[in-house]
Amino acid sequence: MQLHAIREARAAKVAEARSLLAAANGGALTPEAQAQFDKLKAEITALEADEARAQLIEEAERRSLGAPVDNARNGLAQRITIMDAIACQVENRSATGALAEYQQEARAQGIAARQGGILVPVSIFEQRATQTTSTAAPVAPEDFSADQFIGLLRNSKIVKSLGARVLTGLRGDTVIPKQTGTSTAFWINEGDALTESGTTYGSIRLEPKHVGALSAISRQLLQQSNPSIEQLIRDDISAVVGLAVDKALLHGTAAAKQPVGILNVAGIQTANLATLSWAAVVAMLEKLGLENITPNAILTHAKVATKLQTTLKDAASGAAYLLQGGRMADLPVHVTNQLDAKAGSPAKGRLIAGDFSQLVIGEWGATEILANPYAAGYYEKGDIQLRILHTMDAVVREPKAFVVADDLSI
Repeated sequence: MQLHAIREARAAKVAEARSLLAAANGGALTPEAQAQFDKLKAEITALEADEARAQLIEEAERRSLGAPVDNARNGLAQRITIMDAIACQVENRSATGALAEYQQEARAQGIAARQGGILVPVSIFEQRATQTTSTAAPVAPEDFSADQFIGLLRNSKIVKSLGARVLTGLRGDTVIPKQTGTSTAFWINEGDALTESGTTYGSIRLEPKHVGALSAISRQLLQQSNPSIEQLIRDDISAVVGLAVDKALLHGTAAAKQPVGILNVAGIQTANLATLSWAAVVAMLEKLGLENITPNAILTHAKVATKLQTTLKDAASGAAYLLQGGRMADLPVHVTNQLDAKAGSPAKGRLIAGDFSQLVIGEWGATEILANPYAAGYYEKGDIQLRILHTMDAVVREPKAFVVADDLSI
């Protein structure tokens, strides 16, 4: 039975049991009604067990595809607000509504907030100086126009959107088996013996890495602002933590306590675009083809994009440019300043091509927000310090799925 059918059956049994109790009108159930109620209770318990098993399988299947866990959880995430998470801590009260539901769900999965923090879904951020009613004045006055808010010009988050596989709800370290070699076929004459050969295996490992930030808001801002401050705070946390994660997926190093980013993974392929031409681009992509890799995207930064858009494929009159209409070699080209130029004098442009589904991102639990109105330097002013922590890791399944050129003149 599918998950939605199990839930519908359970809801019907619960409604039937409620009708039995309502018919008793506060009195004792008749022997017949009591027997029927006990039967319903056993059926509801059995359906709850079926639901837990079905949900486990369904979530495991979605995680293996890097898809969202389920629509019900997504709906719950949409009803959670950062402001509620902060307010319930500042007011020293329990979480209520959707936020309370999420805490219960997280506990059921073995995820616990530490030091009294509140858990919120990572997904709500996928779309830091202290903010006060003076430094963030536009969010408090009577004529506040949320749609006209002027934010900072920030880099765009890009890597997850290129098809990286995301594993959620992890607990311990995660080991993913990997085939590293295959059997060999031999041609033989009649009566000859085959030479034995075997498949070899290895593994890749995801281990928790932690990223966080300290920020603050004033109590007055929390009390006076209209609901639009919710999106501003989400955007700011997303910029602080989300962009740090996105950057690490490209440039991260173990020495910096980060996931090892694509550029620093041992075994990725390299190409030469110092002499930029259509032939050089084709030669770069050929390296992927020789490894049986079908690339799904090209990633670069603004200066390289300009270079590609102003370089002709050939000298013939009316020839197209290397990058035209957002595509090169019939692959979508994504431009972000999260990808840095290669340092040097002069700096050199970078371009990554590959199958970004070969990047596996693991997430442990949820993003934790701890609001502390008693922190030194904040308590005296009535401000609230926020600590945001997120735990994740990333690993490349097949390093040869990526080819990098970092020698473009820009």
